Amino acid sequence: MDEKLIQRLESAVIRLEALSVGGGASVGDGVAAAALDPSIIAFDDLRSQFVGRVLGAAEKIGGQVLDVTKIVEEAFEVQRELLIKIKETQKPSMSGLPEFLKPLNDVILKATKMTEGWRLDFFNHLKAAVDSLIALAWIAYTGKDCGMSMPIAHVEESWQMAEFYNNKVLVEFRNKDPNHVEWAKALKELYLPGLWDYVKSHYPLGPVWSATGKVAVSAPSKAPLPSRPMPPPPPPASLFSSESFQASSSRPKKGMAAVFDEINSGKPVTTGLRKVTDDMKTKNRADRTGVISAGEKEGRVSSPSFSKAGPPKLELQMGRKWMVENQIGRKNLVIDDCDAKQSVYIFGCKDSVLQIQGKVNNITIDKCTKMGVVFTDVVAACEVVNCNGVEMQCQGSAPTISVDNTTGCQLYLSKDSSETSITTAKSSEINVLVPGAGPDSDWGEHALPQQFSHVYKNGQFVTTSVSHSGG
Repeated sequence: MDEKLIQRLESAVIRLEALSVGGGASVGDGVAAAALDPSIIAFDDLRSQFVGRVLGAAEKIGGQVLDVTKIVEEAFEVQRELLIKIKETQKPSMSGLPEFLKPLNDVILKATKMTEGWRLDFFNHLKAAVDSLIALAWIAYTGKDCGMSMPIAHVEESWQMAEFYNNKVLVEFRNKDPNHVEWAKALKELYLPGLWDYVKSHYPLGPVWSATGKVAVSAPSKAPLPSRPMPPPPPPASLFSSESFQASSSRPKKGMAAVFDEINSGKPVTTGLRKVTDDMKTKNRADRTGVISAGEKEGRVSSPSFSKAGPPKLELQMGRKWMVENQIGRKNLVIDDCDAKQSVYIFGCKDSVLQIQGKVNNITIDKCTKMGVVFTDVVAACEVVNCNGVEMQCQGSAPTISVDNTTGCQLYLSKDSSETSITTAKSSEINVLVPGAGPDSDWGEHALPQQFSHVYKNGQFVTTSVSHSGG
């Protein structure tokens, strides 16, 4: 008998047993009836078919990969419980929704903690699994004014965030260990097409709350604590808090954007300035001399007050240009409120990952080291200048990609960007990865030439790339 059919029969038996056990109480009847709902049955099939495949591949690997996969399994179990509760609960308010979804948020936070700390052996596996769990947040969609994408689009966008690390697993273990390749492919199929098809079939407009069910209980307000010398640190931010859906453009402006807002406000420029009296001037102060002692000079050199790189920056200037500067060790940088008239300039970043969710005019990466950039569509061009160890993934289309004076550049192209024009100058170690012909095909890796031969023929030089063979 087919293995999938056996799994579906087993899940049906479990639901029937739950129905028989809960037949005495009205609450049990409601839960059992909800468990037999077609949408819940389809979700059980999703878990048994796709989650089971990922878990089976993880058991062959073991270690941290198995641990994070078990958390993925736990997250899907929690979402099943929430889907059942939704069918017998009235729609909560925006303030009560985070409390209702707290069990799912706790599981995602537990998975996130696995990626914290020093560099791990299977860092790409962990990041792919953890970032993919954001797709389960589709259940928080309450309408077009909630600040989220539609459920189907949210699942697809969330997987694109995780696919950056999932592709790294495929490339790293393509010729080393087929178990890791199987795990990465199974993880992708869990969301595309697995969860994507499920949401499209049953909840394309979001979860359907009960009109006559019980009211969701909001978190009780706590009495103020007595004053203490040292207050405890704030708890981690909730994934489903209403503040997380705030648009980037509505946040308080910083840097030069705040300066221009102040200038355009109409207030006098000298407002707030203090009068400098004679005794405050340096030439009249007795405690200031032009002689600098050796100890003071050494102290200034050994402990500088400001970093040469400058403060980190991620802001939109004048409504036209996104500035991402001096970001170090930041793996979750996101630009989500952008349009085709805006440009993105990335400068001086190190060991960080930036995700650009939307179409922009052009992207420039300048003087960055070990920087990863994931973008959707570019109208003009994407430029890499004076960089070392850069990785870029194009999920949509980009007419031109130029690489200049760069050592180590890895480009991941999508099917829509397979005809992109790539220009290189004074660069080395440039690899381009192109998806295979089929959905299960491996990525094709192509190294761009960095050595050329120039031969004088018929009154002009003929230039050809030099290829080396191990034979």
